[in-house]
Amino acid sequence: MATYSELMAQAQALMAQAEQVRKQELAQVIADIKTTMRQYGLTVEDLGVTPVRVRPAGRRTKAPAKYRGPNGELWSGGPGRKPEWVKAILAEGKDIEAYRI
Repeated sequence: MATYSELMAQAQALMAQAEQVRKQELAQVIADIKTTMRQYGLTVEDLGVTPVRVRPAGRRTKAPAKYRGPNGELWSGGPGRKPEWVKAILAEGKDIEAYRI
């Protein structure tokens, strides 16, 4: 009888082999799907799938500024660390809403 380690090694080898075969078959499967969609005039929306727009990594949109500091500094009031000027205003006991744009 095979040991646990031997069976795990066999399972990993089979999974690697299955992944290689999947990658080899993938291009043909995609081509077949595209051909069938063209043949029947189908769109992605017809399939009930909404296309997902992906933003490039590292490109976040900035939130619009909601507050302007005493020296013209801007802050959106979002999550994260508060700017030093906001900390100073709050430490003085002032209301941050007085600086709302």
